[in-house]
Amino acid sequence: MSIETNVESISQHLKEVALEATKELYGEHVNEKMVNISETRKDQDGDYTLIVFPFVKAAKKKPEDVGEEIGKSVLTKSPFVSSFNTVKGFLNLSIDDSFWLNKFVEISKADQHGQQPPKEDVVLVEFASPNTNKPLHLGHIRNILLGWSASKILGAAGYRVKKVQIVNDRGIAICRSMLAWTMWGNGDTPESTATKGDHFVGQYYVKFAKEFSKEYAEWQKSDEAKTVFLEKKKDEQTEEVFFKDYKNQYFNLHSKLGADAKDLLLKWEANDPEVRSLWKKMNDWVLAGMDITYQNLKVDFDKLYFESDTYLLGKEIIQKGISEGVLQQDGKRVFVNLESIGFGNKTILKTDGTSTYTSQDLGTAQERYKDFGAKKMLYVVADEQNAHFQALFEIVKRLGEPYADGLHHLSYGMVDLPTGKMKSREGTVVDADDLISETIGEARKNALERGEMEDFSAEEKEALFEKIGLAALKYFILKVNPQKRMVFDPAGSVDMQGHTGPYIQNAYVRIQSVLKKAASENIPSVYQYEKLLGPEKELIVLLNNYPNLIVSSADQYDPSIIAAFAYDLAKAYHKFYHDCPILRADTQDMIAFRIALSKTVGDSLKNAMYLLGIDMPIRM
Repeated sequence: MSIETNVESISQHLKEVALEATKELYGEHVNEKMVNISETRKDQDGDYTLIVFPFVKAAKKKPEDVGEEIGKSVLTKSPFVSSFNTVKGFLNLSIDDSFWLNKFVEISKADQHGQQPPKEDVVLVEFASPNTNKPLHLGHIRNILLGWSASKILGAAGYRVKKVQIVNDRGIAICRSMLAWTMWGNGDTPESTATKGDHFVGQYYVKFAKEFSKEYAEWQKSDEAKTVFLEKKKDEQTEEVFFKDYKNQYFNLHSKLGADAKDLLLKWEANDPEVRSLWKKMNDWVLAGMDITYQNLKVDFDKLYFESDTYLLGKEIIQKGISEGVLQQDGKRVFVNLESIGFGNKTILKTDGTSTYTSQDLGTAQERYKDFGAKKMLYVVADEQNAHFQALFEIVKRLGEPYADGLHHLSYGMVDLPTGKMKSREGTVVDADDLISETIGEARKNALERGEMEDFSAEEKEALFEKIGLAALKYFILKVNPQKRMVFDPAGSVDMQGHTGPYIQNAYVRIQSVLKKAASENIPSVYQYEKLLGPEKELIVLLNNYPNLIVSSADQYDPSIIAAFAYDLAKAYHKFYHDCPILRADTQDMIAFRIALSKTVGDSLKNAMYLLGIDMPIRM
């Protein structure tokens, strides 16, 4: 029997052979669903395992005897199965070394091992999407890294990818920063204070929050506050509890600062030229600062959308929804009944006719479809917005939009530090630039302590520290399944011996050293090799799995699958390097094969880390 030597077809081949064997042995009682082939557990001998329990009843024998019976039949039917063993109800099948060696030749000759054939589908990936009232922070970093990596993995899976973000550049939060600068800025600018633009504006967002808290604390002592407390308190509610919950109402009903901020928002919506000029100036400061952060993280976008441009876009699609009976109208308010998915009535336009995030997202999705023809759109947004996207996607389906079935929310958990949670308004948020700098600093500290950089120039050292530091930061975040909440530890992320980016980089650097020495010794590239050692076979099996892992990672929008592959491959190579002499192996054929294996492993490590947005150094 002839089959292509890839992991998908070998498992399918084994399934077909096992089905043929079991039907011959146990007759009509067997069907395809009973044949379950999976990779063998690491603590057992074998490559693939057939679960034999489904055949026990038909065979009327013990599981061990059934496994032995099926194993003998499979051995005669498959040219690739070299041996088998049975452990209780599991039949472990070993694939002949010739299969893996042929597969390795195929992998080593591939231009880009793992790259899938091109597809016509365009996938749009939205990520970052910051507010223009504060700098990017640790939470944004996870968002950005997930979005960037997802875009690269989708590209490797064959899709045409467009990277976009929606900049939240309007609203009351923006006006708070604007008001604070007009009141306490004294005409300062990022240039006059030598401050990065987003940091500069963020200081005024924090300043507003602090001044507002002072105002609120002072108001609580007033007669008006006491009257409000007596009129609105619940049962035996204390003043402390009441006023903690009443802060938002105070902002809207009593606060002078709140009134002034809302007045700015109304003037902005009325296109007041002075307010618009101030708004543009401060937004430009923030955007210029954020561009530096994006450059430091090595990310970019194909197009930026701005909320100030898109917040009115949804009104046309809303009118269509009303006319078709999908949406209901009550005065100026527009809503949709989502009781079927547990949400009740969802407001699309407010009672005063103004937009909501839902109406904005409806219009933006339609605009993006017009721009790129993307029927698949991936929204990288924290899990706090799960309900919003569930409702949005349901509305889009009811509206019958052509991209309705291709919307997906890449929901991710929040990021904490060992010191705890972050709060933007209180100024305790972990700034993205500071975190990048700190991680690179940890990489610098570790590298200098090892004392292995005597022949590096100052520029080479700094370039290396940046590569290691960014690898540490990116890998530490991306190795975690997006849905899980996580704690980021800057010091732990740069560990050269742990489950880290630098550990994987070190494997790659080790390979480059081997290849450099091999080149100087003129080792022939042609070899004859027939018997694999365990560490060699493990590397080939891992390489063989890589294309399917790219597909799985793209299907699940989960970069941690690729991160796990890179770690497993690096770990296996370190073991191979320790257990199997390369340049001092027993024969020239063995030396040539192990050099070729090292090069192919290095190429795949570099490719996998590229999909995570990580650069590989040549030496460390």
